[in-house]
Amino acid sequence: MASPEFVKKLGISGCGADLSCLVFPISQMPLAFFPGHFIPKNLTTPPRPQRLYTANVLTGRSGERQAITMDFSPSKNQEQVKRKARRFVEEHVLPKADKWDKTNKFPMDAWRELAKAGLTGIPIPRKYGGGGHDVVSYVLAVEEISKGSAALGVTLAVHTSLVSQPLLWFGNEQQKMHYLRPLAQGRQFGSFCLTEPVAGSDVASMESKATLKGDHYIIKGRKYFIMNAPLASTYLVFAMTDRSMAHRGISCFVVERDMPGVKIGKIFDKMGIRSSLASEVIFDDVRVPAESMLGRAGDGFKIAMEALDCGRISIAAQACGIAQASLDAAIQYSKTRVQFGRPIADQQALRWMIADMATDIEAARLLTHKAARITDIGKRHTKEAAMAKLFAASTAVEAARKALQIHGGYGYMTDLPLERYYRDAKITEIYEGTSEIQRLVISNDLL
Repeated sequence: MASPEFVKKLGISGCGADLSCLVFPISQMPLAFFPGHFIPKNLTTPPRPQRLYTANVLTGRSGERQAITMDFSPSKNQEQVKRKARRFVEEHVLPKADKWDKTNKFPMDAWRELAKAGLTGIPIPRKYGGGGHDVVSYVLAVEEISKGSAALGVTLAVHTSLVSQPLLWFGNEQQKMHYLRPLAQGRQFGSFCLTEPVAGSDVASMESKATLKGDHYIIKGRKYFIMNAPLASTYLVFAMTDRSMAHRGISCFVVERDMPGVKIGKIFDKMGIRSSLASEVIFDDVRVPAESMLGRAGDGFKIAMEALDCGRISIAAQACGIAQASLDAAIQYSKTRVQFGRPIADQQALRWMIADMATDIEAARLLTHKAARITDIGKRHTKEAAMAKLFAASTAVEAARKALQIHGGYGYMTDLPLERYYRDAKITEIYEGTSEIQRLVISNDLL
């Protein structure tokens, strides 16, 4: 047991001599946490109620001490949202997800149940029809939903992060009341129209244009790979209003599906997330009121980038969900599959694969939650969102690959969801900024 003098030297306040104030229970305390490799005598002590790690730390040259706290446990409200999402998945997703994938059809009944559960506008204030929860709660829900169906997870992510949240941040009160409420309540779908056939990562090369004619803008252009487009009634459309300004000449407009000239083009047949819908959207001289502009003229690039920052956090959560589903399946199968007279879980090679999967998933989840938390406190989170998406996406791809490998031939068959996880995981390295773009974003921030 640590002496009071030892505790005092560590600068830890409000802590008993057994150091039970640390964020982890004593039974899980790292053996080499303290100088001299202090080891608790009884590692089987029943876990005590979890407390915050509270320490006095030196800051700056002045030697001024400042109290800090760190807690990785979900709050009561966050845990409630997570449990609600998990119940929804168990009741409405898991029994049908494989069928949705095979039929390539969006599960509208499941979406209605999602809306009924209050999960289609989690981080949107109650004033505008949302749940009034924080972004951490939202990513917890996206992960749970994506464990059951990555396709439903991305539908929710695009709807919330790329449409509802930009409307909340940049919309005027009239736009929020008219568009945001039905979106947050799940009565309507939102779609984010940025990508074009010749403008993917290079947004400034977009060809869509919006020309001011009196008190209206005329939008002409074609958008590609647009998630939720066949379902949506509200589109955030990005178009050039001043080509001479390059990316600073992009503006954003709220466009309604039933406006003349709005057409759904090709619906894409995708490798993964097959029950989500993505299509081409054609804007053929669509006449929209000038007051339909979101923000000011030239704000489009800023709106898109801020939306994508939050969208990347939700895609990181989706990737964590895919990875966790893969790990869960690998653990269950390895315990029951017997070869050479014993479960394959006894094979060291497989145990190491599972250990690596679990470690990477935990790291990806922590990066994702950190980015969400920084968003909640109103700080810039571009780098953290990019890091979370970059690492979580590669983790999902690798976890799905290893889980399929552990299942052997059975994993390759469509009877089990392993091949679906494998197909679904790949897109997380591509949409809302490829992994290469995430590395560019991170390096630009650092350099």
